[in-house]
Amino acid sequence: MRVAASCASDPARSRGRRYAEPDAERGPRDAFQRDRDRVVHSISFRRLRHKTQVFMAPDGDHFRVRLTHSIEVAQIGRVIARALGLNEDLTEALCLAHDIGHPPFGHAGEDALKAALAGEGGFDHNGHTLRVLTEIERPYPRWNGLNLSWEALEGLAKHNGPVRHPGWALAQADADLPLELDRWPSLEAQVAAIADDIAYDNHDIDDGLRAGLLTLDQLLAVPLVRRSWEAARARFPEVAPDRLLGEMVRGQIGAMVNDLIAETERRVAASGVGDVEDVRGAGRALVGFSDAMREAERDLKRFMYANLYHHPRQIAAAEAAHHVVTGLFATYRADADTLPPEWRSRLPDAEPWRSRHVADFIAGMTDRYAVTRYREVVGVIDLPEGF
Repeated sequence: MRVAASCASDPARSRGRRYAEPDAERGPRDAFQRDRDRVVHSISFRRLRHKTQVFMAPDGDHFRVRLTHSIEVAQIGRVIARALGLNEDLTEALCLAHDIGHPPFGHAGEDALKAALAGEGGFDHNGHTLRVLTEIERPYPRWNGLNLSWEALEGLAKHNGPVRHPGWALAQADADLPLELDRWPSLEAQVAAIADDIAYDNHDIDDGLRAGLLTLDQLLAVPLVRRSWEAARARFPEVAPDRLLGEMVRGQIGAMVNDLIAETERRVAASGVGDVEDVRGAGRALVGFSDAMREAERDLKRFMYANLYHHPRQIAAAEAAHHVVTGLFATYRADADTLPPEWRSRLPDAEPWRSRHVADFIAGMTDRYAVTRYREVVGVIDLPEGF
């Protein structure tokens, strides 16, 4: 048995949910399977199909969006969890739900909402993920939210590690069901966090090449990519270079996953932890890359920020997205009659909740719905290439 398996989260020992549910529930599923299924069936998860991953409101069907990215993160996360002997269902639930709090237009939309709510506590997509799952989603008759397990909410709240200074949305979720924000999360949550990195590190390369914003020659300046490319060429020397790009990306994902599994096993064994509570009290991350892979991955990230995420075409699109979100917020905040009836009927009278309610509405929008609503309630806008 893998060393890490003794630290797997056990659905039979879950700390439960905020609202008690009948013992005789629908179907032969355990607590974490139920969490995963609730995420998959949620409205917010479906909306991810029209939310930005890298490219704003992409016209090309082959580009990734938040939904396909989340599915790819879940695939990588399940592979790692299975290899380590962890709970695959909890890992998958966390991977599928981790981006549900993203507003339209990705980080550009988040920056706009953060600025708009600067005087009302700000905005961050991770805190908003908890808000969506505990308050905004309302499929059940007796409570707000999806009523996910403590372990699922804990993992989403702090998959990147302890949270010393939570924003208002996360603090509210923690007040409703204390999540021990000052401790480390389960190994499943730590796996989900790095599966996210592995997915976007590699799949954004694929999309950047497809969009023509990156070239292979540029990428080969990154040592990790060069090694992956040379390995692919050595395996298929007779194949045309353009047919090897996918093989290069797959090989790189495999190298990162294998390194992560080996290093995590080493850390768990060295730490002496014996169960999930020991993991929470370990005082450091136990899931991670080796030193060499961590530095290689950081080099890749620096390259991607310089050459893809901060590409002039991407910056122009982000500026337009910021303008859309800022304009929507100002209009809805100033004139409640512009809100849809169901949102207008629940609009609080007092701040900061009035502004936060407007932000909740905007954050749930897809890219294309935000543009449509802008043109309806604000005015004409000319969008740059990239929309």
